[in-house]
Amino acid sequence: LSPSACFALQASRQPLAKLIQIKRYSNSVAATTKETSFGDLRGGSSVLKATNNENEISSTSPPPQPTLTDLFNFALPCLGLWISGPLLSLVDTASVGLTAKPGLGAFELGALGPATTFIDGSTYLFAFLNVATTNLYASALAKNAGNPEKAKRATDAVVRTAAKIALICGFGIMALLFLKGQFLLSLYVGDASKHILGPATEYVHIRALSMPTSLLAGVLQASLLGAKDSVTPLVAVLASTLVNVFGDGLLVVFMKWGTAGAAIATTLAQWAGTGALWGPARSKLLTKSTPQERAEYKVTSKVFLRFAAPVLTLILGKIAAFGMMTHVAAALPGEAALASHQLVLSLFFFLSPFLEVISQTAQTFLPQYYVENSEEFLKEAQSLAARLLKLGVSIGGVIALLAASIPRFFPFILTNDPLVQASVKPLALPLFLGGLLTAPVAVSEGVLLARRELKYLACVYMLSTIAFPFGLFKLKYSGGPVSNVWFGFVFFQMFRAACFTGKLWGRPVLRSIA
Repeated sequence: LSPSACFALQASRQPLAKLIQIKRYSNSVAATTKETSFGDLRGGSSVLKATNNENEISSTSPPPQPTLTDLFNFALPCLGLWISGPLLSLVDTASVGLTAKPGLGAFELGALGPATTFIDGSTYLFAFLNVATTNLYASALAKNAGNPEKAKRATDAVVRTAAKIALICGFGIMALLFLKGQFLLSLYVGDASKHILGPATEYVHIRALSMPTSLLAGVLQASLLGAKDSVTPLVAVLASTLVNVFGDGLLVVFMKWGTAGAAIATTLAQWAGTGALWGPARSKLLTKSTPQERAEYKVTSKVFLRFAAPVLTLILGKIAAFGMMTHVAAALPGEAALASHQLVLSLFFFLSPFLEVISQTAQTFLPQYYVENSEEFLKEAQSLAARLLKLGVSIGGVIALLAASIPRFFPFILTNDPLVQASVKPLALPLFLGGLLTAPVAVSEGVLLARRELKYLACVYMLSTIAFPFGLFKLKYSGGPVSNVWFGFVFFQMFRAACFTGKLWGRPVLRSIA
């Protein structure tokens, strides 16, 4: 479901008594008014206007709280989309770890770790395009809600601009990875892990071929969700996952191509997913128009990039944190340190979408309660935010426990190297704590985005991103165990959770204590 679809569901649940009351009033003033019309009931507002300009009555109340079913109906389709990227990386990691030749498991996983983080980070860097596409698409629909033809042309302009920017950025980053990929990777892994530079660079070069289609698929998914079509993106994700699993089975398990085989399988999977999206997206999102008609609704690249700039600050903070962790893990002695870090990082990226999707749910359902600066609306917003926080912590605890049980009790699921199996076990506890703390971070971040607290979010990310590396560099030079890298991440998440939840709920808690 798209955000507008969710609001439409809520509009249909207006209390019957209120509608009856409005109807009675309209009957009583019918004799003195030339025309009486109902306002838009969406968002809980009921408006009655008299066109003789002598009587105008407006009553506004908060929209009803979404039920748990409403929340899950929105979150589950989004989860399928969010989880696709980490799932592909996890399949690659498991395939390489389980099929590596004896004694080479740590080496191949060590090469895969920085390479996948590097590629995923490059893709995630442009996630602001998806956010901008969804918001601009929704705005175009809202501005032209009364005229379907104009709405179609306005949204067509958004999709065309988004696709153009995505392809330009995709080909640009592809060229950069081909020309400077090895140099950038050498800075990323450091001198201590230069022996893995060859296979890691080969993986990056192969995956670079999918960057244009990967970014294009992102904006097409965002547009289709805005058009109330969650089925087509899910079908594309399923096609991509099937191709990746089949490709890993053939190229990594059967043909023993290692990291190169995993890169080829993932690249083919992303091409297949984009191909599955393109046909339906072209028919549902684009419309035939003349150059003059396109010029009337043109959306410039400057508007796009200006809208996305605050979101990019948050993304850079996240990329910097995980990139620094991988850099320090690569510098620690022993191949098993980087290999075990890669396993746990893949597990964390796999559990994160279960919590990030609650952040997206908060961004979708909460803005309707901030349209009125009244105590009644704000109370409803606080109530929904608290419900989402409880839901997030509950889901986060279960998912984090399941994810942490794999390195602690079942490491053989992901690797056949005994050295890596022993090295990854101590990372189970920080993985659980980091995953659990991600719940309040993700939910609070979504609430703050819904409130447009972009400056506060950017400041917290900048502060934590500056402070976090100091502790990691100290660990790097001391040669400490890789588990300390992940305990450092626990403190990083704890700091963000305290800042975000304190901003939202700190004052009410202090007032209740006082």
